[in-house]
Amino acid sequence: MEYRYLGRSGLKVSALSFGSWVTFGNQMSLDKATECMQAAYAAGVNFFDNAEVYANGQSEEIMGQVIQRQGWKRSDLVVSTKIFWGGQGPNDRGLSRKHILEGTDAALERLQLDYVDLIFCHRPDMHTPIEETVRAMHHLIQQGKALYWGTSEWSAVQIQAAYAIARREHLVPPTMEQPEYNLFHRERVEAEYAPLYTEYGLGTTIWSPLASGLLTGKYNQGIPADSRMHLPGYEWLRKRLESPEGQMKLEKVRQLAALAESLNIPTSGLALAWCLKNPHVSTVITGASRVEQVHENMRALDYVPVLTDDVMEQIEAIVDNRPAAPADFR
Repeated sequence: MEYRYLGRSGLKVSALSFGSWVTFGNQMSLDKATECMQAAYAAGVNFFDNAEVYANGQSEEIMGQVIQRQGWKRSDLVVSTKIFWGGQGPNDRGLSRKHILEGTDAALERLQLDYVDLIFCHRPDMHTPIEETVRAMHHLIQQGKALYWGTSEWSAVQIQAAYAIARREHLVPPTMEQPEYNLFHRERVEAEYAPLYTEYGLGTTIWSPLASGLLTGKYNQGIPADSRMHLPGYEWLRKRLESPEGQMKLEKVRQLAALAESLNIPTSGLALAWCLKNPHVSTVITGASRVEQVHENMRALDYVPVLTDDVMEQIEAIVDNRPAAPADFR
C-alpha cells in the first residue's frame, strides 16, 4: 500500500481506501462487511469512509461493530463521517451548529468511537451562513470529536469563503474535499479546484472512481441481477445508464475494456489506476459488495506503472472521442 499526505496536513491516508456507501445496510450483512473490511485492512487500507445518511445510520453501526469486533488499534485507523442528512426533523438536516453538533454525537455513538479523524460537510447548505458552519466545525475539533474537517461537493468559491472566514477569525480551516472523480467526471477536480491545491494545500478523498460501477465493464452486456441499479432508491442510476448520454458512455467503456484487455489488466483496474495517477488525489475511495471485489480493487496500485504516457493518450482519445494530449497531471 502507498500512503499519501492528506493535502498539506501531516495526516497520511492509504492511496486506496474503503467506503460503505450503498453496500453496508443495503447489500451487505455484518459478516460480509467484516470480510470486506478485513480484506481492505490486510491490504494496508487505513481510511474507512462513512456518513450519517448511509442506510439511515445503519452503515455507521455496522462499521462500528466491525471495528470493535476486530479490535484494531485506533491509532492505525482513519475513520470519517459526513454530516448533512440526519433525519426528517426540521433541524435534522443541513449544516446548522445544532445539527452539526448533535449529528456528530449521534454518528460517534453509532460508530462506537470517541472521535472521527475526518468529518465532512456532506453538501453545501444554502440556508446556513458559512461562518456558522466553520465555527461549528472548529468547535468539534476543539472538543476532540474530530481531528480534521472538510467539505464534499462544495464549489471552489464556497471553499475559499470558508478559508477566508477561518483565517480572519483564527479558526481551523477545512483540510480536504470529497468530490466525485472518474474518467467521466473531471472538471471540478482538474480545473475548478486547481488553484486550491497550491493556495490552501487542499486534499481530496475522491468518490465514485468507477462511476457507480459503469467503469467496471459489468454493464457492457446489460444490467446484472445483483446490480445496485435494482435496489430501491437507486432507480436514478438505471435511468442515467439507459439515457442517450449513458449509452454513449457505455460505448466508451467497451472501448476502454478493449484497451485494458490489451494491457492484461481489468477495466476497473485501469479506471482506478487512472485516478491514482493524479497527484492531487489523496485517496481513492473504493467500495465492494463482495470480498473478491476488494481484492481486485486493491491491485490497482500495481497497474499505475502500466499507464504510460502512450496509454494515457489512448485513454484520453477514447473518453474525448478524439486524439488528445496526455492529461496534464501526469
